[in-house]
Amino acid sequence: MNNVKTIEDIIEIAKEYLHEENIEFIKKAYAIAEKMHEGQFRKSGERYVHHPIEVAYILTELHSGPSTIAASLVHDVLEDTGMSKEEMIAELGEDVTNIVDGVTKISKLKYHTKDKVLAQNHQKILLAMAKDIRVVLVKLVDRLHNMRTLQFHDNVEKQKRISKETLDLYAPLAHRLGMYRIKAELEDLSLKYLYPENYYEISNRLKEKKSEREDDILLMQNNIEQHLKENNVTGYEIKGRIKNIYSIYKKVVTKNKTLDDIYDFLALRVIVNTVEDCYRVLGIIHGRWTPLPMRFKDYIAVPKTNLYQSLHTTIVGENGKIFEIQIRTYDMDRTAEIGVAAHWAYKENAGYSPEKEQLEITNKLKWYKNLSTYVDVSGDIDPLDNIIEDIFSANVYIFTPNGDVIDLPSGSMPLDFAYRIHTHIGNTTVGAIVNGKIVPLSYKLKTGDVVAIKTNKNVTPTKEWLKHAKTSGARQKINSFINKQKRDELITQGSAEFEKYAKTTTYNPNQLDDEAVKKHFGKNNINTVEDLMYDIGRGYLTPQTILNRLLGITDVKLTDELALKQYGEDNQKVKKRKTTNAYGIIVEGLEKAQLRLGNCCQPVYGDNIYGYITKGSGIVVHREGCPNITKSEDERYIKINWDPEFQGRVFDTTLKISAIDKKNILADFVNSINSTKATIVSVSSTKNKSGECVTKFKLQVANLDDLNHVILSIGKISEVYGIERVYK
Repeated sequence: MNNVKTIEDIIEIAKEYLHEENIEFIKKAYAIAEKMHEGQFRKSGERYVHHPIEVAYILTELHSGPSTIAASLVHDVLEDTGMSKEEMIAELGEDVTNIVDGVTKISKLKYHTKDKVLAQNHQKILLAMAKDIRVVLVKLVDRLHNMRTLQFHDNVEKQKRISKETLDLYAPLAHRLGMYRIKAELEDLSLKYLYPENYYEISNRLKEKKSEREDDILLMQNNIEQHLKENNVTGYEIKGRIKNIYSIYKKVVTKNKTLDDIYDFLALRVIVNTVEDCYRVLGIIHGRWTPLPMRFKDYIAVPKTNLYQSLHTTIVGENGKIFEIQIRTYDMDRTAEIGVAAHWAYKENAGYSPEKEQLEITNKLKWYKNLSTYVDVSGDIDPLDNIIEDIFSANVYIFTPNGDVIDLPSGSMPLDFAYRIHTHIGNTTVGAIVNGKIVPLSYKLKTGDVVAIKTNKNVTPTKEWLKHAKTSGARQKINSFINKQKRDELITQGSAEFEKYAKTTTYNPNQLDDEAVKKHFGKNNINTVEDLMYDIGRGYLTPQTILNRLLGITDVKLTDELALKQYGEDNQKVKKRKTTNAYGIIVEGLEKAQLRLGNCCQPVYGDNIYGYITKGSGIVVHREGCPNITKSEDERYIKINWDPEFQGRVFDTTLKISAIDKKNILADFVNSINSTKATIVSVSSTKNKSGECVTKFKLQVANLDDLNHVILSIGKISEVYGIERVYK
């Protein structure tokens, strides 16, 4: 291939902004890449090492830091060679290795057309971004070079699959980061393989009229320049703007237009020194040529969320030709071309670090600050259902009464706006005034709306509010308040019950503190006074049991009542009962019951369970949630519970583990399980073309606590992204 870059090309640019020790560090990374990729070739016939060189060259042009450039040179080493993470850490350090590890994990996630899988891929990338945005930067540039060489894949279906993934996932990420140049090239290359007829039709049309278009642009450029000189504007630059093929294709398809209807085939960009000059130039152009109505956009006063700023106008130019004109400063132009990379260019000074680099990016991108909202959501909200919608959808731009701009996902409502301003404002919202008129909380906000929130300190969120909140951030805060309020109410209720009962004893409730609670109840995982009162309030423990423990009276066992908490009986006095079956199960009203455990759901000691009376097979014990009993007759259910003092047998259960595949991952699973009290009975594992490994372990455990310990232990393996008990 022509114009293949070399390590010397990278070093030549790097010397412009990096110190010598960092240059040597990059050379060291290159030497490792060359050694580890020795004998490997790409489908183009080139040595494989040319690919990471091309990626590193692009990143060096963006003035990325030495760790980012070094990581790009070795970004395929962990995945495609025998070097381990430990060896890379020893050679290049943890910072570089962590970037490479993140890129490797993203690379192993393959695109599928099913929404759920796509959402999982989005989530993984966002998680990687939240940890270190440099991972995404390297991956974007890696994908860009792969798309540039996609013609060497002889499998048309694979070309289409990679292009679809690029168009659906990587181009939007580039757009979100404001990296227009990379975004545009990714879109055009994707279109070339997905819809070649459309691509070449537009491409050929542009080529056919290239000479005519260049003449028109040159004439218009000379005329604008003449008028700027007449008005004493200096320090400007005028250049023709390249419209990418995909953006033309989108206008043809989505707006049902023909190529002749597309105005911005003819486009010019005027670049000036200051914001004041931008508006002055706009006035000069509008004073000479007629602007088209409804075609003016001011992205300087209201920037896009990816930092893009510019004035856009469309005019009737020379010879009646339609021109789109963009006017911006030199700084705005650099940001428009390479996005946040314009702001994170590496700075050589003693106080600079990856953490400071991340902070700088975060401060530049308002939406990036909120990533933790999307990836740390807990409770009933599934982040997979919100990520595509909240991060990748079109935004609406709302004004506060003071004129500040708030960007929200399309479809957002007043509560989303209120919670974006401040959690307290959201929690006390009673209504909204939009453009001077009262609107319901179900009102869908539109770009340009001026929103004022009415509050009342006596108002608190309810579950009904969830119907009027679109963003996961607002929904999370509503759920958090409701859950805390419910907990606070139960704590208050528990405290009242405890104090009332304490008055009948010699115990002074005021002497109870966290230290005393931890001393007497810590082994039961109750460590604070609040925890203790909460368990009383929800009926898991009684004041009598607690006072008995505090006063040293042992006639009522705490373990009996904790059994109620753990195994689901109603809050009532536990009678001393012994089981006569092999499973440790007490059946209400039956001394000798015929029991067997349901093989469909494999209950273990400690699960919430149901008894189901069968015809001829006695009582079958099912785990709560078992799909085989959801449609059964209610009259066949019978109340059963675990004997809290039962010991002495093991229970079968099956775990399904979903993970990103890596070398020896099965051994990691086995070692993790062997560190617990569980016994492995059998194992089966499958790997698919998407780079995923699905493993099923049949285990024997004594109780639910031991099983949960297994799950926690396996969950510490970084490649694992899903663990579930299997229903057969």
